[in-house]
Amino acid sequence: MPDVEPSSARRRSLPAGFPVEHPSPPIIAEAGDSFAALRVIEAVARMERGGPVRIDDLVDRLNAAHLDWLFTRRVVVDALVTLQANWMADYRNASGIVLDDGERGPVVTLEDTSRVDPWIVRQAEREVRACRDVLDAFARRDDPFASG
Repeated sequence: MPDVEPSSARRRSLPAGFPVEHPSPPIIAEAGDSFAALRVIEAVARMERGGPVRIDDLVDRLNAAHLDWLFTRRVVVDALVTLQANWMADYRNASGIVLDDGERGPVVTLEDTSRVDPWIVRQAEREVRACRDVLDAFARRDDPFASG
């Protein structure tokens, strides 16, 4: 059997009519996942401040904005609880992000102060770093299907 030269895997042009689109598989958001949390933080950053927003409305906005994702209330609440805990750790109060039961389901209220925007940016930056770490670790794996 002859040795195969490394150059034997030369690339050629795609056949005429080959589909350009490469659809992504659907993603079911999971609690604790940085990729999902980043999308929730972006939705929170766009929320009106100083008044309650139904969490189900936030879930609906996420699902409408990210058609290839499926967000559930549990995943969004998990991300909101994490944000609330981070706020309390940073500012030593619970007024920044308030989770409560409203007449039509659970609601979240963001404080309407100038400190919210820079804080939410830092939260998003933290999740972006976590996402990059996951992607870097994946790229370094020799066998992406090996456990551990």
